[in-house]
Amino acid sequence: MEYQKYENTLNNEVIVKQQQATFISKVYMWMSLALVVTGLTAYVCANSSGLLGLMFDPITGKGTFLFYALIIGELALVFGLSAAINRMTVGLATAVFLFYSFINGMTLSLIFLIYTMSSIATTFFVTAGTFAIMSAYGYFTKTDLTKFGKILFMALIGFILAAVVNWFLHNSLLDLIISVVGVLVFVGLIAYHTQKIKAMGAEIENAGQENYTKGAILGALSLYLDFINLFLFLLRFLGNRR
Repeated sequence: MEYQKYENTLNNEVIVKQQQATFISKVYMWMSLALVVTGLTAYVCANSSGLLGLMFDPITGKGTFLFYALIIGELALVFGLSAAINRMTVGLATAVFLFYSFINGMTLSLIFLIYTMSSIATTFFVTAGTFAIMSAYGYFTKTDLTKFGKILFMALIGFILAAVVNWFLHNSLLDLIISVVGVLVFVGLIAYHTQKIKAMGAEIENAGQENYTKGAILGALSLYLDFINLFLFLLRFLGNRR
């Protein structure tokens, strides 16, 4: 009897691990697709004088009304998708997620004008390597990262406020501190979100195919944002300006 209970427990653990592995692979698939859409869009926009002219003033180099409208649109799409995904169909959630990655690619085309292509490529691979290490840590660690998630969220709010303030002050030292904190925060969030998504994979298996896909998209959005923000902060250190 005891052996049978042990065997059943072992079988259940194997099933749960398989469910978690399957779910997070779906999350990575959606995240990778979004990164491809963003990267291709950014590259195409950066090489199109017409599109650049619509987003940036050719004389001052400052963003136009369209550029800031796109940024506001990005924020609206992220908050809208996060808050209302349960009320969306799978098709609509997918469209919003990919449309967001497309718009983000348009605004990120600016980095191709500021940094050299080689430094962008180098930073991308450094970001990918860091992401892989921290995501693996979040997936395999036995440590509960929930308490760290709360600390990281508070740090994220603090550094966003500091960034807004420094937008007016233009203090180089504060900018350096913000960049360092940004790298540390998003490195930690990658591990935290991965662990959270792993736990979700064991719970969402029987929630229905529609909710399963929505959960994967929501998880992909979290990791996508972590990846993009880590890339941008690392680019401040590793990027060579033109």
